[in-house]
Amino acid sequence: MTETWNVSLQPVLPEELPDFAANLQNAFSIAVRETFGTTEPVPSDEELKRSFSAKGAHVLHVVLHGRRVGGVVVVIDEKTQHNTLELFFISPEHHARGLGFAAWKAVENAYPDTVTWTTFTPYFEQRNIHFYVNKCGFHIVEFFHRGHRDPHMPPLQNASASDPGTETYFRFEKVMKRPAQAQAPARP
Repeated sequence: MTETWNVSLQPVLPEELPDFAANLQNAFSIAVRETFGTTEPVPSDEELKRSFSAKGAHVLHVVLHGRRVGGVVVVIDEKTQHNTLELFFISPEHHARGLGFAAWKAVENAYPDTVTWTTFTPYFEQRNIHFYVNKCGFHIVEFFHRGHRDPHMPPLQNASASDPGTETYFRFEKVMKRPAQAQAPARP
């Protein structure tokens, strides 16, 4: 039986960022540790700082019954509404309960003017791929690898051996609103 969760989103206060970052890194590091055996924090502190301070970034707690169970970082482009899901996590002790989907729906509801959502996930993260495609309705629109590099990523980061999974990953997109279609003339 699948439970229905009533989750909410709350802004992360500046003094809460260190704990938020540690919880996010803990959640992200599980798959990296299982796949590559690395114990380095993922994403790096530097990457987190960039995400948290990006223009249009909203850093939010995922809250269930007054308890923080995850978090999300979105970048909202107020002009185009082509928005990006930068980082998203549910704390490991709350996995496999449907909270991720409920949290994603809360994000969609919080930003109803969104035209498209874009996000990325490493090739090895099958659980994420399943979640974004089969649960949330995203589509895989691009696969980045050594022969097809992301033009928006710095070359060193794009090819970094110290950050497992960063050179092969998918770009996902979810269209929320289609551009207004030209209406056919009405028939008499």
